This record gives sequence, structure tokens and C-alpha cells, in this order.
Amino acid sequence: MQEGLATSQGTVDIHHAGTAMRFLTGYFASQPEKEVVLTGSQRMTERPIKILVDALRDLNAEIEYEKNEGYPPIKIKGRKLTKNKVALPANISSQYISSLLLIAPGLENGLELELIGKITSVPYIKMTLALLEQLGIKTEFIGNKVCVHPKVSVAPRTVVVESDWSSASYFYSIAALADVGSEIVLSSYRKNSLQGDSALAGIYTHWGVETNFGENEITLRKTSTQSPEMVPLDLSNAPDIAQTIAVSCFGLGVGCHLTGLHTLKIKETDRLEALHTELTKLGAEISVTDKELTLNPSDQILQDRTIDTYNDHRMAMAFAPLAMKTSLYINDAEVVSKSYPDFWKDMERLGLGVHPL
Repeated sequence: MQEGLATSQGTVDIHHAGTAMRFLTGYFASQPEKEVVLTGSQRMTERPIKILVDALRDLNAEIEYEKNEGYPPIKIKGRKLTKNKVALPANISSQYISSLLLIAPGLENGLELELIGKITSVPYIKMTLALLEQLGIKTEFIGNKVCVHPKVSVAPRTVVVESDWSSASYFYSIAALADVGSEIVLSSYRKNSLQGDSALAGIYTHWGVETNFGENEITLRKTSTQSPEMVPLDLSNAPDIAQTIAVSCFGLGVGCHLTGLHTLKIKETDRLEALHTELTKLGAEISVTDKELTLNPSDQILQDRTIDTYNDHRMAMAFAPLAMKTSLYINDAEVVSKSYPDFWKDMERLGLGVHPL
């Protein structure tokens, strides 16, 4: 992302970073005098970008597909975007929406965005708007319409960035699989977080993990071994924690029925199919559709299995806590560098017995 923002001409390769692909598409489209080809890994060229490109074209952006229609790489010739109204399907990845909202204050007439249908990932939209408000930019989110007003300049200020709740999920999983009385302290988390994945604090009470909020930290404490046999959860607002929850449940020998997972098909990998394949290797009874996952209770965990990660950082990190229950190998373990470069060091600090091969 940083390299892309510093580039004006030529090729920008964002590798596996889907967020960078979406945000930089909007950025370059709205920057006159900049002309780039935005590309990424092989998997990135299989992840759709058409909805965002169509929306930007509706705003008069100049974007062309270099190879396959609807997919990266894309050639973007930046220009001044004068139109200010656009519509998008409401059930898409919030990153398409945030990409438009983040460039909106720099547009001459701001932006009026209409979301068609039932809106998913609402917390991420609200988080983006809260950031804009924090910078003195006026916004409105009423019904299915989002408005962002133009702002010529933003005064310099210091913004404290909260830690990532998605990354906290792996510690929740470890706490759930740990003995009663075990504690983990994580820094830089807020009680009234705008992040959708902060739902973890309530979700993991099902599996005996209590969250205590301090001034600038949270303490996870395993308080009970009692767990429901099957937990139904709608993760429409927090799909990125689905992998962690499924693995936690498998490690505990309990079941879960997870819905609202339609965006997982277009992530770094098809995460639903990847979960099905890798959990089945370990002995799980699991079924998936294009938007749901059902894991049946089972007390069988097979030993010495190798987990493939599919160029997906969350596959590696979601399965790591299972080392508390079984011995396993993680292929391409350094894929965690995408979002959490020190992950394996932190796992060692917690005593998980990590050994590089």
C-alpha cells in the first residue's frame, strides 16, 4: 500500500493484499496525472474487481482490463472525477464501499452512494465514516444512502489506531482451548470498538472465555469448560473470524453452524472450501455451501497432519491454536507476514512449541 501510494507511473504489484487492490483502485482512478497498471499475485488475478470498476466508471473514471474482463490486472489513468452519484449492491465486500468513501472527500462534489438490497458488513462502513468524521469530514448514513461531503484540505493531526480485532481472534481460540484459569493480556483494544470483529468478546463466552476491559487492554480468561454442543452464529458483520471459530469448535469437540459467509468465496482463497478440506484432514465432520458452514461435534482429532494455507494468512493463524490439542505442520507458514509478521514468535511466547522446518 505504501509503495503504491508513492507511485505515479508504471506497474504497482500488491501481491496478495486484497485491501490494497481495492483501495488503490479508487485512489489512482481519482488522481490526475497518474497512470498505472495495478496487479498482484496469481490468486489476485482471480479475485473479482468488476463491481468497484463499474462504480468508478459511473463516476467517469478511466479503467481498462489488461487480461480478463472483471479481474486484475487493470490499467488506470487517473482523472478528475466530477460525477457524485453511484449505486452498488449492498451485499458485497465492504472494501469496495470503503474504497469509494475514502476518495469521496477529494471529489469536487463529494459522493452520494446508494446501496441496493440488504447491507452486509455495516460495522466496516461505519468505521470508515467514523475515520472521515475524525478528520473533520461531514458524512451521513441514512437508510441505504451514504453521503460524504467534499473537503479541500485536512489539518494535520495524530490518530491512534486501535489494534486489529481479527488478529485477537487467534488468542481467543487459544484461550478457549486452554485450561480453566488461563489468562492472556492484549494491548491497545477498546471496549466500544467500531470493528465488527470485536463481536469476539461476546461470541467466545459460549466456550468459557471471559473478556475484561482495562484502560487500554483486554484480558482473556478461561472460566469454564462447559460449552453448548452446537452454536449457531450469523457472521455477516464479521466474516473474517469464521475460520478461527470453526477451528476453535473442532478443537473443543463441539459444533457450530455459521451463516453470512458469502464473501469468503472471493478472499485470498475460497475459505469455505479450504476449511472443509483442511478440517476433514484432521477428522472433522464438516459441510459447506457457498455461504454457510456446519461443523458437527466430534471428539476425534487426528495427529501429525499437514495443513495447507493456500496463500491465505488466516488459514495459517486459525489452525495454529490446534497445536494445543495435536501435533501438526503448517505449509508456507510465513504467509502470516501479510498481516502479522511476528505471529510465530508470539505463539512461541505462549508456549505452543513452534519449530521451523
